[in-house]
Amino acid sequence: MKTKIYSLLLALAAVSAFSQVGINTANPTAALDVNGTMKIRDTPLATALPGYTIMAVNQGTFQVAKVEPQVIIDAAATAANTNSSVYAAKKSSGITLLSLGIFPTGFRVVNFLTAERTVGSASLFSETDYTYTIPSAGVYHVGFSFRYGAGLQAAVLTNTPGIGIFRTRAGVGTLIDSRVFSGITIPLLLSLTISESTIDSLYPFQAGDKVSFGLTGSSLLEGGLLGTSIGSFFIYKVSN
Repeated sequence: MKTKIYSLLLALAAVSAFSQVGINTANPTAALDVNGTMKIRDTPLATALPGYTIMAVNQGTFQVAKVEPQVIIDAAATAANTNSSVYAAKKSSGITLLSLGIFPTGFRVVNFLTAERTVGSASLFSETDYTYTIPSAGVYHVGFSFRYGAGLQAAVLTNTPGIGIFRTRAGVGTLIDSRVFSGITIPLLLSLTISESTIDSLYPFQAGDKVSFGLTGSSLLEGGLLGTSIGSFFIYKVSN
C-alpha cells in the first residue's frame, strides 16, 4: 500500500514539474494533450455572443484556441461575398439640424432616419443621436454629400458654412473632415455661393466609434432652405 502511495506522489510530482499531461500520448506538447476523442455531457446554452469567445481547433497542430465571434462573422461575410458594415442613406425632405454639447461650435448633425437608408442593416444606425456605429476596427470608405437649398445662393454666405464628418470615441468628439461651401464675388456685379459639397475619402476607425454627418458653420443658415435641401452618405469597411 505504501508503495502505491509513493508511486502516486511521484507521478503527481512529475506532473507538477513538467506542467504537461498527456492522454494516450507519451509526449505531450501542451499543458493538456489529448490524443483521441472527447465527450462533454452537459454544457450551458448562451443566447447571445457578447461576452463569449468561440473555441476552434487548428487542423495542422490540433491546438485549441479562442476565436473572437467577430472574426467568425467577418469570415462568413467574406465567404458569402457580402460586407456587413455597408450602410447608406439619403434624405431629401424634412431636414433639421441637431446640436449636442459634444459638437464643436457651429456643427450640427443632419437628422437622417433609419427609414431613409438605401442599403444596410438598421442596427448600425441610431435615430437617438443620428450616428453610425463602427462594428469592427479597420479602414472605412466614407462619403457625404449635401446640397443646401437649390445649391446656389445669390450672396456669399457668412460664417463659412459647409459639411463635416464627426467622430465620437469614448465620449470624446473630433471633427475628422470638413469642406466649406465655395463662394465667388465679382466686384460691383455679383456675389454667389455654391452651397453644395462632397466628402469622399478613407478613414481609420475603432470598434464602437460613432460617426455623425452634419453641417459646419451652420448657425446662420436659414431653416426655410433646409426644407429644400438634400443630403446623403455612405460608409463601409474596406480593410483591417
